[in-house]
Amino acid sequence: MGILKMILSIILSGFVAFAFHVYRVLVVKPQRLRSKLQNQGIRGPSPSVLLGNISEMRRMVQDQDQAQTQSTQPAISHDCPSTVFPYLQKWRNEYGPVFVYSTGSIQLICVADTEMAKEISFSTSLSLGKPSYLSKDLGPLMGQGILSSSGPIWAHQRKIIAPELYLDKVKGMVKLMVYATVLTLKSWENKIENGGGSADIKVDDDMRSLSADIISRACFGSSYSKGEDIFSKLRTLQKTMSKVGIGIPGLRYLPIKINREIWKLEKEIHSMILEVVSERVKGPYEKDLLQMILEGAQNYVDDSKLNMVSQDKFIVDNCKNIYFAGHETTAITASWSLMLLAANPDWQARVRAEVLQICKDGALPDADMLRNMKTLTMVIQETLRLYPPAVFVVREALEDIKFKEIVIPKGMNIQIPIPMLQQNTELWGPDAHEFNPERFGKGILGACKFPQAYIPFGAGSRTCVGQNFAMIELKVILSLILSKFCFSLSPAYHHSPALRLVLEPGNGVRLIVTPL
Repeated sequence: MGILKMILSIILSGFVAFAFHVYRVLVVKPQRLRSKLQNQGIRGPSPSVLLGNISEMRRMVQDQDQAQTQSTQPAISHDCPSTVFPYLQKWRNEYGPVFVYSTGSIQLICVADTEMAKEISFSTSLSLGKPSYLSKDLGPLMGQGILSSSGPIWAHQRKIIAPELYLDKVKGMVKLMVYATVLTLKSWENKIENGGGSADIKVDDDMRSLSADIISRACFGSSYSKGEDIFSKLRTLQKTMSKVGIGIPGLRYLPIKINREIWKLEKEIHSMILEVVSERVKGPYEKDLLQMILEGAQNYVDDSKLNMVSQDKFIVDNCKNIYFAGHETTAITASWSLMLLAANPDWQARVRAEVLQICKDGALPDADMLRNMKTLTMVIQETLRLYPPAVFVVREALEDIKFKEIVIPKGMNIQIPIPMLQQNTELWGPDAHEFNPERFGKGILGACKFPQAYIPFGAGSRTCVGQNFAMIELKVILSLILSKFCFSLSPAYHHSPALRLVLEPGNGVRLIVTPL
């Protein structure tokens, strides 16, 4: 009898401790963080205990989606803030450019104030880091790679990866980018021939395959034998994880159907990447990005200050980050660019004329030619302004930190909504929601009243390491397409930007493509 009482007492004590922990996570900590900001005049919508503001957010997005669905052929609106996250637009109008809201247990201060956003983006304080939810809630996709880590580990990762993507090295990759693109365009020529002179092509699928091929050849060399399967599974993992609510306490641990699918994909991707690594270790290798990650992993393990995860996890997480960020974002931007050029034939003709003038007599583009394609650069910059793949700059206050007279308490997550800055009519003019590449005619510095409001690649010390790679790849792909084909929007195209961790065409991009 005494033993039974002891067991019951232990169980009861454990339950009380767990209940107290849940109460502290869901009630005490959020209230404490929000009250510190409310005392400084920062307000926001009232959250529920378990879901925060998730229910309200979902309702507004569903209303927006329903309105789009009911329209048989909706007009192409580039006002992404209103389309993709109407809740942020609503709360900004109600509470001002700096407000608080929550997704489950995650407390967020949303900063749409340009000057404050600049201070945060360019801060080098050790009191700022990447949010912990990136490596937890998004762990299967991000892990603790360069996109989600902070402190010494992130510095070590950047030291390894950034030099491999410097401009001088990327210029040496142009030939293989051209080669891969030409192969894709030959498949378009076959479709056109079979279609009797034109073809209705879902270009975003081809852009993903092409970008995956390019990043494979450029960064992972000949050992990249299972690339197609890895990219396919990463894409499935991305789409699956975008359906899971971030910040709902304990959700990621429950063996529900969607979590089981995520865990299965994560395990398969992990094994496939290690197979690629195993092949590289066996035979002759190239001095490419994969090799630098392998060498960096060894240095990481040898350094006791950095050694927080296994060597295998260090390799897999950084490979996943590069696979995902290196091909998905570029492919999406190429697709948006083609959509915008198809919808604006005058700009399509103007860029094509530039490309044909520079690449005379059918010459394939090289690094020098790409540098001279100013009009094409303007189109890409305007595409990234209207449709930035990553829609938020995110940070976490690791200690109390002050920006623009506002003290952000330790544990608060900071979110800068990039589209809201890049389509602010006060900064960009009354045509901020329109496609007008001419605004970049004098470069980024002359494009708007506050150049720091243009941050498609982030800003400061955490600027995307692949920026040069992405820009040159986009120029190669678009210049070759423009030099060979004319294209217009397919009647089947349905404009519906969707946020699936990145901002992508919800129903794809379909174009009617004809040869020049």
